[in-house]
Amino acid sequence: PYYNKPTQEGIYQHFKAVAEASPIPVILYNVPGRTASNMLPSTVLRLANDFKNVVAIKEAAGDIVQAMKLIQGKPEGFLVISGDDMVTLPMVLAGGSGVISVIGEGFPKQFSDMVRLGLERKVDEAYKLHYLLAEAIDMIFEQGNPAGIKEVFKTLGLSENTVRLPLVNVNQDLADRLNKFVKSL
Repeated sequence: PYYNKPTQEGIYQHFKAVAEASPIPVILYNVPGRTASNMLPSTVLRLANDFKNVVAIKEAAGDIVQAMKLIQGKPEGFLVISGDDMVTLPMVLAGGSGVISVIGEGFPKQFSDMVRLGLERKVDEAYKLHYLLAEAIDMIFEQGNPAGIKEVFKTLGLSENTVRLPLVNVNQDLADRLNKFVKSL
């Protein structure tokens, strides 16, 4: 969470303190691209088994094998939620519970339909939507999050495209490509 790279034991102790202090359910977030620390499945499963109020993880390591280890070892009722839009469908098909999404904010119908079809095991239909959105998923992260999705919001008329420094708006080339994609849907 700050200028440190904790050990797995440090991560466990941090979330133990959170779980013990929290009067509400806790969802772990594993986003190594933001924190420079990956919560290993053994740490996540230890927390899930030790604390009843640790109810889920947003798994965004981008590693489908790691996600599958979580799904395989999780206690009953614990949710493994994709936090990586590009691997959401494979995670759902492997037994994941859903997604906390970025692309779903810009294309909620298509993305939620894809997840629903995956949960219903309608694989061919789900992958059709996945491949429809894959280009946009790549584009919205190309120059950093949230600049890409904010450009989508601007095109859709949902909000202005403003970010705070040190982030900057996407360049004109990416803006044009995103606008073209939005209009193609």
